[in-house]
Amino acid sequence: MDADQASKDDDFTEESAWPLRPLLLAGLGLATGLIFHWILGNRFESSVEAWRAALLAGVTLGAALIGFTIERRLWWASILFSLAVALVGGLVIYWNGAPGGWGSGEGWRTISLLLAVAIAAPLFQAAQDEGARRFPYASVHDHAWTNVVLWCACWLFVAIVLALSWLLASLFDLIKIDLLRRLLEKEWFWRALVGLAFGAGLGLLRENDGVVRLLQRVVATVLSVLAPVLGVGLALFLLALPFTGLQALWDATSATTPILLGCVIGALILANAVIGNMPQHERRFPLLRYGAMLLAAVVLPLAIIAAIATGLRIGQYGFTPERLWAVVFVALACLYGAAYLAALVLGRLGWAGRVRPMNLTLAFVTCGLALLLATPLISFNAISTRDQLARLESGRVTPDRFDWRALAFDFGEPGKAALKRLQASANSRIRTLAADAAKAETRWQVAEAGRLEENRQRIIRNLRLLPAGQPAPPGLIDALAKNSDCIGNARCTILLMQADQAIHLQDFCFEQPTGAPVGATASLSCTIQRYELVDGRWQAAEAERPTKLDQRQRAALEAAFAAGQVEIRTVPRRQVFVGGIPVGQPFE
Repeated sequence: MDADQASKDDDFTEESAWPLRPLLLAGLGLATGLIFHWILGNRFESSVEAWRAALLAGVTLGAALIGFTIERRLWWASILFSLAVALVGGLVIYWNGAPGGWGSGEGWRTISLLLAVAIAAPLFQAAQDEGARRFPYASVHDHAWTNVVLWCACWLFVAIVLALSWLLASLFDLIKIDLLRRLLEKEWFWRALVGLAFGAGLGLLRENDGVVRLLQRVVATVLSVLAPVLGVGLALFLLALPFTGLQALWDATSATTPILLGCVIGALILANAVIGNMPQHERRFPLLRYGAMLLAAVVLPLAIIAAIATGLRIGQYGFTPERLWAVVFVALACLYGAAYLAALVLGRLGWAGRVRPMNLTLAFVTCGLALLLATPLISFNAISTRDQLARLESGRVTPDRFDWRALAFDFGEPGKAALKRLQASANSRIRTLAADAAKAETRWQVAEAGRLEENRQRIIRNLRLLPAGQPAPPGLIDALAKNSDCIGNARCTILLMQADQAIHLQDFCFEQPTGAPVGATASLSCTIQRYELVDGRWQAAEAERPTKLDQRQRAALEAAFAAGQVEIRTVPRRQVFVGGIPVGQPFE
């Protein structure tokens, strides 16, 4: 940093100094924590009503933005901006409905909203510094990095405060004073404490601007050193693809896109750490400079490979909310990659001067798109539901291979409505499976029909019934299939105790281990699973614990098991009782 820039920073620090700010932000944080508890109470966040979730979002966003953006000069503008964003954020959350009714992909709407707010904040801060609707890139870039450093440092401060609080509580517990411990166990207290600690930490750090700027420079320096490492690694990956082929990537399409997008994000962050917010801050060391250029060159190829991988996944299995979000992220990655490659081709060594204004334009685009996708105006659940139903009704997917679990629990209200319509389908198999999925209370109760049928066939091949000659109850086979018992390559044995009980035994558990010393004691390594017939349906009961056996007992056990000498005996047990109530497990 040159002398002029250092002088400007000093002047800015003096103008922005506000000794009262730490106290104000500490009070704001305390009030936010108490209001948060008043709204939420003892409820889980996923079970609150839509209006309550909207209030929580509005209060939290408003308080956080005031804390990050407020200055002594134009303080009212910061409050107006924060309240406007809080209102928009609360309305978006309310529009999305109660969190308990969200599909699996709708949590990304909240992340999208937070991304829009995180981008909007430094844009507002830059305009606030200018006193007009101007957004100098250097100021936007500086505020964005500062906000990230402040966010991480404040949560570190909160963690330290909580750790010290519990340490003091434990100390006073030693002398039988448990007031602090009991307070920390109360939700209203620790929520207020978190808010107070975050607000106080934010106020103190913002009032010591030099410390924050030093932290920011340290972070940027460390990241810039990593730029050539990641650049060379990604370049070697791309150069290796023609020799290794792309088939391995397509075989792992569920993991390919997230990994590639993670590499794209890392490349963008490290490249910007090198080029800084103005020519004076750009790293001039050749290794760092060319490392950043290499990162700029590989972003677009990585994004294109991610796009192909996502397209293959969609072609195989159709749309889901998660895949549609992946399409959005991949599109943004391609947009950034094209911009960076164009800046590199046109600017060559001076590419940083071209990419900085592009970053500002891309920030506006990303902020607007994120805000749009945070609302239900574009429903990925509805799009996914229509696509999956079309695949089912056209015969591209059989009813047994259809993902009923996703329709019931991942696609939100459109999926539930489609499931209700399918219960009236002319296809009897679709009707049956749709009805079963609709009755399920959790996603894990929705059986995957195709997999269950495969499990049934494996069980029939592997199964030995005792006493011999008895037929296997059909419902028991289904229960074994749902519990994934007896579906491996090894055989298993079912002991039918009576009409409503059965024991599942894995045959390999009763084989004597080779190489064990004579007299050695070992556990019967596998648990014994018991099944019961309850209300006309077989279901798994609590599994029995392993049994300790020596080698001689293992040999006798193996011979008896092979001969089918398996029986149930009633044996006396001892167990601790307190006031007539059994405590603990029975023992010999």
